[in-house]
Parts: sequence; C-alpha cells; structure tokens
Amino acid sequence: MSQATSLDQDVTVGEVPGDLTLDLHSWGLAGCIDRLTIPLRRQGMRLRFETPHHGLEIPAACAVLLYRVAQELLSNALRHSEASEVTVRLEAVYHGIRLSIRDNGIGFNTESQVPGVKKPGYGLCLMTMAVYEANGTISTDSSLGEGTRVCITLPLD
Repeated sequence: MSQATSLDQDVTVGEVPGDLTLDLHSWGLAGCIDRLTIPLRRQGMRLRFETPHHGLEIPAACAVLLYRVAQELLSNALRHSEASEVTVRLEAVYHGIRLSIRDNGIGFNTESQVPGVKKPGYGLCLMTMAVYEANGTISTDSSLGEGTRVCITLPLD
C-alpha cells in the first residue's frame, strides 16, 4: 500500500460496511474511529487511542461529524505528515465531546503566505466550516518540524 492510499478507499471498501449509521450503532463512534486507524498501523505508525471507558450518548449528527473529521485528519496524517506516531483522544467534556488527533510529523505553517510552504488545504477549511456550523470549536496547532494537533469540541446540549 502506498502512502497516497486514502482512508476512504482502504477502510470503507475493505473494512467498514457502507452504511455509516449502522456502523455507528453497532461499533459506536470510538469503534468506527479505531477502524479508521487500520491503514496507519499497516504503514507502521504507532497508534495510541485514548477513549473513556464509559458510555456516552452522542447524537447521530454529532457522531457522523466527528467520524468525518477523524477520517480527514487521519487521511492527512497518512498522506502528508510523515509521522511515526499518532494519538487519537475522544473524551467527554462539560456539556460536550472532544476529539483530538495529534501526530509527530513534519507539520505545516498555518499562517504561511510563502509559495511552496505547506499550509492547510481545502479539507481542513471545509472541516472547520462544518464544525462551526454545528456550534463547535476547532483549534489547529502546527508548525514546521513539530507535528500537528487538531482539537474539535462539539456541544451535546
């Protein structure tokens, strides 16, 4: 499998059945996100998955958004980061749920206007708009050579 393999192609076709709603019902959000990490593990990345050990009722729309965000971020880690380690953390916070994904890859300059220097692409921009539309927050912390951490918090009220 090449570094350019997309998570959608590998996991959706080979690992996760097509109906995400059924998957979320059967596997839960944490289980579905964990299955997204399969291609990264196959590439030799060390994965750390941290999740609460208790059940939390997450509305379907929230769960789908967090799943899609995880899909985009893990796909970016696989294709662009050159990381050797990725940490995924899913946790309950006051009146909400938080997903954090961190890698130790090459990072990017979030404010660069210099041609040729990596900066966020359309996927991250569209993801940010979707999180804001759901009344959530998103923070991106990245710099060249320091890896990337993206943290998304969605309200559950």
